[in-house]
Amino acid sequence: MFLKIRQGDDQRLVEVLDLKQLFDPFAAEVLGRFHAGEELQDPQGMTKQRLIFPSGEALPRCWLDPHYAG
Repeated sequence: MFLKIRQGDDQRLVEVLDLKQLFDPFAAEVLGRFHAGEELQDPQGMTKQRLIFPSGEALPRCWLDPHYAG
């Protein structure tokens, strides 16, 4: 799944490699890889709070907050 990471005014495309981590509200980070140019980047941990959908929408609260009872 592709998301964007917010870094000030810069928003870079990120490929999330572990969807279970993304959907797990108890996981604060996900394993992802930046997409820049043609060379494949090394995977690294990224804070879920800084991730957004490519459309600019925030991630669902149930993916971020383990106490959410929606």
